[in-house]
Formats: sequence, C-alpha cells, structure tokens
Amino acid sequence: MKTLKSLLFLFVLLAAGNAQSQSVFEKWPSIKAFHEVLSATFHPAEKGDLKPIKARYEELALKAEDVLKSTIPAEYQTKEILASAERLQIKTKALQKKMATNADDATIMKQLNEIHDTFHEIVGLCSGEKH
Repeated sequence: MKTLKSLLFLFVLLAAGNAQSQSVFEKWPSIKAFHEVLSATFHPAEKGDLKPIKARYEELALKAEDVLKSTIPAEYQTKEILASAERLQIKTKALQKKMATNADDATIMKQLNEIHDTFHEIVGLCSGEKH
C-alpha cells in the first residue's frame, strides 16, 4: 500500500510539473508559434546548418512581433516579461537587418543565440524561474 501511495504521489507530482511547463504555450499561442519557428531554425544552426534561419529569418521576426501584438495572458503581463518580449522583437529585427547586409555565419549565429536566450528568459519568467 505504501508503494502504491508513493507511486500515486510521484505520478501527481510529474503531472503537475508537466502541466506547468506546457501551460505557457497553451495560454500564450503566439509564444508557441514563435517557438516553432525558432526551434526549426536554431537547432539546425547549432549543428552548423544555417539554411533554415537564412530562409526563415523574416518569419521569425514577424512571429516575435506577434508575441508583442498578441493578447498576453494576464499572469504574464509583468514588467520583466514585457521588457523581455520587447528585447525579443528588437533582436529579431536586428537579425533581419544583418541578414539584409549579408552577415557572415558567425554574426548570424551570435544573433540567433541571443534570440534563443531571450526566448528562454521569457518562458522562464512565465514559469516563475529566474534566468
């Protein structure tokens, strides 16, 4: 019986943690849409393939703009999250400008890393984690 209670407790704990981590994307669809493009471009870039980001940098900037234009869930409307969302948009616009001037791969990767870090900062702030 004790083992059953322990397993049930563990299941509830894992389910609660999983629900919390997913809730940001469920509650804020535009941050989820941004993540989909970021994921499809950042992970290949980590492996040296910059073709996806070179093809989708404008889409990434538009998705960052949508993050700010969207209805941000009330619990995420803090100064810190809004400032980070503004930085996200600024950083994606900066990448857009650098791409227009044929930036080298190192510059693109540096900018993409900053965008990626800013995105994780937002998600961390939404879930109550400090970054």
